[in-house]
Amino acid sequence: MSGLIGKKIGMTSIYDADGNIIPCTVIEAGPCVVTQIRTLEKDGYEAIQLGFDEKKESRTNKPMQGHFAKAGTTPKKMLAEFSRFEERKEFGETLTVDVFEEGEFIDVVGYSKGKGFQGVVKRHGFGGVGDATHGQHNRMRAPGSIGASSHPSRVFKGMRMAGRTGNKRNKMINIQIMKLIPEKNLVVVKGSVPGPKGSYLILERWS
Repeated sequence: MSGLIGKKIGMTSIYDADGNIIPCTVIEAGPCVVTQIRTLEKDGYEAIQLGFDEKKESRTNKPMQGHFAKAGTTPKKMLAEFSRFEERKEFGETLTVDVFEEGEFIDVVGYSKGKGFQGVVKRHGFGGVGDATHGQHNRMRAPGSIGASSHPSRVFKGMRMAGRTGNKRNKMINIQIMKLIPEKNLVVVKGSVPGPKGSYLILERWS
C-alpha cells in the first residue's frame, strides 16, 4: 500500500466526455516528506512514514523536533505510515501527486464530521411520538422505553440511545481519480469523501 497524506479543500463538479456533470472532491495531496523508514530488522515490519503540512516548531515537543531533524525536514502536523512503495525511498525525500495516475482507483480514509451529543432522532433516525394529543407535550423526540424491569433487569449492549455522533474513521474504497493538477498538488476524485473542509485524509494506492 502506497499513497499520500492530503487535506480536503472542498467539492466541485466537472464534465465527462458525454457532457454529464460529475460531483467531485478536491484534495490537496502533498508534498509529503519521508520522516521515517521502518525496517524488518529493527521494527519487525517494513513501512515508510510520511509527514504532511507545516507545524510551528514552538508547538512541537523536543523528541519530535529531533525526529524531524533526523529526516532533515521541518515539523509536520500529520504523520502516517504506508507499507508498500514500488521504489526505495530515502530520508527527507519529497513525494507529490506524481505517485498517482488519472483514472486509477484509490481508497480514501478520513474522519466523518463530528456532530456532538445528539438524540435518537438525529443519531439513529427514530420517528419520535407522531401524535401531539393526550398531553404529549415533551415526548416528541424521546427514545421511549429501553428495556424490561424485573427481567432481565438491565439494558442490553448495543441499545440505540443518545450519544456522541460522527467523528468516526471511515474508508471510502475504489474512488476514481478524475484529474491531477501537479503544479498545485491537487487531486480531484469522483464523489464525496468523509470529513469537513480542511480535514486530513489518507489516500491509499494498492497497485
